[in-house]
Amino acid sequence: MRVTGLALSSFTFCFLAIVAPTAVANPTIFPTGTTIYDPERAWNGYVLFSAPTGNTHLIDMDGNEVNQWDRPGFPAEMLDPTLNDGKKGHILVQIENNEGMWGGIFNNVAIGEVDWDGETVWSWRGENGEGADQSHDWARLPNGNTLAVVAVPQLVLALSKTKPITDEHIVEVSPSGEVVWRWSAGLHLDQFGLSEEGLNLWRELIEETGGLRAGFITINDMAPIGPNKWFDAGDTRFHPDNIVIDSREASFIAIIEKTSGDIVWRIGPDYPTQSSAELRPRLDTYVPRPVDQTSGQHDAHIIPKGLPGAGNLLVFDNVAPSGYPATRLPLFYGSRILEIDPIEKQIVWQYTAVESGAASWTFASSFISSARRLPNGNTLINEGMNGRMFQVTPAADIVWEYVNPHFGSQTYTSLNTENRTVSTNWVFRAQPIPYDWVPEGTPRSEKGVAPIDIKNYRVQ
Repeated sequence: MRVTGLALSSFTFCFLAIVAPTAVANPTIFPTGTTIYDPERAWNGYVLFSAPTGNTHLIDMDGNEVNQWDRPGFPAEMLDPTLNDGKKGHILVQIENNEGMWGGIFNNVAIGEVDWDGETVWSWRGENGEGADQSHDWARLPNGNTLAVVAVPQLVLALSKTKPITDEHIVEVSPSGEVVWRWSAGLHLDQFGLSEEGLNLWRELIEETGGLRAGFITINDMAPIGPNKWFDAGDTRFHPDNIVIDSREASFIAIIEKTSGDIVWRIGPDYPTQSSAELRPRLDTYVPRPVDQTSGQHDAHIIPKGLPGAGNLLVFDNVAPSGYPATRLPLFYGSRILEIDPIEKQIVWQYTAVESGAASWTFASSFISSARRLPNGNTLINEGMNGRMFQVTPAADIVWEYVNPHFGSQTYTSLNTENRTVSTNWVFRAQPIPYDWVPEGTPRSEKGVAPIDIKNYRVQ
């Protein structure tokens, strides 16, 4: 299969992407759990995440597990009690999975809501009851319905008139299981800003493979905008019901107008590509500056009202191979967190390892990952492929760090070898959880953990 100049489909791509564009090596032995914690400067709450063991974990700041659910989420999402009739500690997870790559999370039969004790209180098995096929994101709406990204095999005529591909839909599901709204990525190809060169690369890949079997643009993030200052000022593109998505494969972030389904705001994918003569810097530190590029990005969303930076867009820019054709990547690899003014389309704050005084490649995740603004102005970052979660202050000081100790077995796919089983502690997304979102009496610890001087630390 010829792959030069295009991005691979995400489900095949994910573990392959670890080795590109340059080798990233972790130590064989390293500490897990909470490794840094400054209670005075950190935002203190819980953190929710799913591990590759197939379980979902809720930890306190000292790394103590305060609850565990025996189901995975992609992602697990704790519901805001104000959107869930005051119920505390309920989460969205995958209820039933088939066997397959990544423990079946891409081949799920049922998704739903479970309570603090793990009892299912709502589930959905897809429109025909034959499988939900949810992946990458979902959200509970104020009206009680649930939005979910789902995979739907069908013809996308702009790419092939004979070979079905796995299209990506966003569906709104009522508590009774009825789909009351639907959006199809395949019907909006002309609004994504894709070049004819990029579309032809997709068409060639479909012909060579017999049809793309995975999400062809990979919507890895889908978030309702919610109340915001831009809409309050009269900009209807930012209606609270509209939806932010980002495409891992096609390197764009966009807003879907809920009423029409049209794309009404977008950045990317018209950035310099590997075949471009133009080369833009990727690790500039001055702000504000125009958005230069995002590549393989995750978790794009509008910062909610009441938080520092409210109304700006926050995104984990993986700086990973993606794009049709492939986007340019820097020689010195490293991921970025970007806070973007969506009106001016300018970067107004960023985080890279360089901001913390380290080499750029010491903070890097070429797939999955997330970033969330916290009430005190800190940002919770999930360096997903390494299972590392940490908080940084606006000045880039690391005031909390936790490394996932839950390792699972996953299938590693590459172009040149047969599938292999590997051990990994990857984390798709980390969600900060306020103390008052969980049942009263849930334990928590805030003792603090002083950083270790690794230059002098030795294993005895």
